[in-house]
Amino acid sequence: MTALLTRGGREWVPDYLVSIDPEVCIGCGRCFKVCGRDVMTLKGVNEDGDVVDLDDDDDDEIEKRVMAINDADACIGCGACARVCPTNCQTHAAAA
Repeated sequence: MTALLTRGGREWVPDYLVSIDPEVCIGCGRCFKVCGRDVMTLKGVNEDGDVVDLDDDDDDEIEKRVMAINDADACIGCGACARVCPTNCQTHAAAA
């Protein structure tokens, strides 16, 4: 992989979002707000612990809300989501 450079000429290695732990995520949405690329979306966790789409009709079956990856390929590896996350529930990695 060719080294990427910052505007000032320093080497920069992007750290891409690869997962969000629903057990640790509190669904605060801070990561969603700082990401302008639609990488994440809000989902629900049902009583069985499954991450499911939110639907107004199933609101009483949702135990909690969490962030989930919506479009991993849209991530540019800037790390803004990790910097604002209060629970450190995300895993990031450099491209292979």
